[in-house]
Amino acid sequence: MRFRMIRPALILMVMAVMAWIDVTVAAEGYGKRKRRPKPNEYGVTVIDIASTKNEIAAVAFPHWLHRSNYTCRLCHIDIGFAMTAGETGITEADNRNGLYCGACHDGTTAFRWAEISEKGAEKQNCVRCHSVGVADASHADFYAFRAEMPRERFGNGINWVEAEAQGLITPVDFLDTVSFERRKLENPVDETLEAKEVMMPNIVFSHTAHTVWNGCEVCHPQIFGVKKDANQYTMQQIFDGLYCGACHGKVAFSSDDCQRCHTEPVS
Repeated sequence: MRFRMIRPALILMVMAVMAWIDVTVAAEGYGKRKRRPKPNEYGVTVIDIASTKNEIAAVAFPHWLHRSNYTCRLCHIDIGFAMTAGETGITEADNRNGLYCGACHDGTTAFRWAEISEKGAEKQNCVRCHSVGVADASHADFYAFRAEMPRERFGNGINWVEAEAQGLITPVDFLDTVSFERRKLENPVDETLEAKEVMMPNIVFSHTAHTVWNGCEVCHPQIFGVKKDANQYTMQQIFDGLYCGACHGKVAFSSDDCQRCHTEPVS
């Protein structure tokens, strides 16, 4: 009888100790692993500068759909989108005057904010972009698109570099209304970046693979300095969205895939 009475107290005490350990460990910097976004969610940026304030659904911008047709450089340099959601300060007036989204969404290159029928009737296309939380809003079929693409393990499961190399996609890097002809620069040779962790393979960084999408301007000089070794950064900073993490882990392949970068054999 005494054992039966003590047993519940022991269980409660063990549970309390386990809870204390859990809180203590969390306080020391160890947390729970985050949910990996679904492939169709990866790289979807929510733009909500003034939408919800005006009782309109926020914009869901699918990077996968746009990068299948255009380079990152075209949007972030020539058109002028900032690399952080909300920083650009896009307005409806901007778009209607041919800036930002309106540089392409003009009814010729891509759908316009409104379509005019032969009879002069106007059909609004707002929900095609302002789709966050809208049940019947739909973008192009991501999974049908991915089925034809070379695969990788993380992110949205598409190896974009390989897709471009195979000619499955041919991203446009010039837009008549905003781009200017410029002399092509010669890419620097591949660069070996020394890994700081013991037995971790070094990184072989390919300028050629990156300039296909970014040119030089997306990375330099705002994200990386132009002088060799100008930036000293850690893997934690990359995970936190700085340096390589400005793209990798958000739109480009996830930083969870260590072997996509750390490729040089350990000697």
